[in-house]
Amino acid sequence: MDELTNELDKLTETLSTHLHDATYEELEAFVERRQKLVELIKQEVEECQPTSAQKDAIRRILEQDPAIMARMNAHRLEAQDFLQKRGQAKIQRSAYEAAYTPDSFLMDRKK
Repeated sequence: MDELTNELDKLTETLSTHLHDATYEELEAFVERRQKLVELIKQEVEECQPTSAQKDAIRRILEQDPAIMARMNAHRLEAQDFLQKRGQAKIQRSAYEAAYTPDSFLMDRKK
């Protein structure tokens, strides 16, 4: 279990050092790898009780979660804003696109 917690700690520390520059792809890869490690750690915990050092390591890793979640939330809000602007632009563009038949004629009467 020490090996798994060390790997999770390294993974978390690596992301934390460049968290403000992390792309959503990097965050996605981090979450996928972290999930696999957490599942392995969970299996280890079910077999034997973790030591106090292992519990401290896990607690230290979990302290990074709020910063990581904040960065993920920032990416989510950025994507949401982009989609809203894109939808708004689509509505405005469709208002200017003429809905007419190209072969139609306009007849005007002289007075």
